[in-house]
Amino acid sequence: MEITSGVIDGAQKVVFYGPEGIGKSTFVSNFPGALFEDTEGSTRRLNVRRTSKSAKTSSWALLLEHVNYIKNNPTACDTFIIDTGDWAEKLCANDLCATAGKKSIEDFGYGKGYPRLAESFGKLLNALEELIDLGINVVIVCHAQMRKFEQPDEMGAYDRWELKLTKYVAPMVKEWADMVLFANYETIVVKTEDKKNKAQGGKRVIYTSHHPAWDAKNRHGLTDKIPFDYSSIAHCIVTRGVSTTKQNPVPETRTEQKSEPPKPETKPETKPDPAPVNTYSLNDIPDAGPSPDVPKPLADLMAANNVTVAEIQQAVASRGYYPVDTPISNYDSEFINGVLVGAWPQVFAMIKQAKES
Repeated sequence: MEITSGVIDGAQKVVFYGPEGIGKSTFVSNFPGALFEDTEGSTRRLNVRRTSKSAKTSSWALLLEHVNYIKNNPTACDTFIIDTGDWAEKLCANDLCATAGKKSIEDFGYGKGYPRLAESFGKLLNALEELIDLGINVVIVCHAQMRKFEQPDEMGAYDRWELKLTKYVAPMVKEWADMVLFANYETIVVKTEDKKNKAQGGKRVIYTSHHPAWDAKNRHGLTDKIPFDYSSIAHCIVTRGVSTTKQNPVPETRTEQKSEPPKPETKPETKPDPAPVNTYSLNDIPDAGPSPDVPKPLADLMAANNVTVAEIQQAVASRGYYPVDTPISNYDSEFINGVLVGAWPQVFAMIKQAKES
């Protein structure tokens, strides 16, 4: 055993949440080497890097595959951003229901569905922890919701802002994070001439410490309220310097030369332009699937793993579900969502084994 002391610098786990439209996605896009896992399509109007061209992750299985891909390619980014966590939770719930043949999380029975959801979502947090160990910052963006809160040992109740996550997942996410930052509009209440209260202001700020009216925390000694500007937290975030943009062209240098008699014109040799230098690109995941007849969640998984329609049909037929010549468009939707998408790792493993045999 080696006993050490002092501060250990490392990648940060950040939860950034606030009401809709306050600019959460734009704010976190300033993190170094940001790569978005967009679960709701909120980054379509932003010039950012995403894990797919379609700007929206279509299934829980695909989200986990992207995280695994980043783990195996740590030069992909300095910061991996899930935007948003509450929509990722919806993907998780849909996957859980499809696999179990349920229509909603409530169908599992009283008190049974949400613990399962938390267990499944916990697998994502464990996978993200592996990115942290590789020096990649992880940011989970969430919407905020206001609900009535009543202290068990006090009279009365009051409104407070919380993560828009279910009651089992929200505490787990808050415990997992190094920083929970709450963005909101600062409102100042003033008295008018007729002694009535009137709200003024609207300036965006970030709250970094716990308050009866919201959840927040940090481990960097930040003041309770900081400006809504990335520079306010930039010193807390690790930067590895991963290149995420094309290199700037080398400037042309000119030197004076003595004039020489003209030489006969020769056709210059044409060479292909060099490929742009990027550390990593996820452009191998196309917008559409291998066929317009294939539902998008399955199509995205097939495209990400270079699986063909014929290979899916062969795997399905080998298990006796459908004849090999049955089009995927004729498969039952519950079979597609519950088996092919919900159990994609097992399906893909079977396809790989068939290829190797």
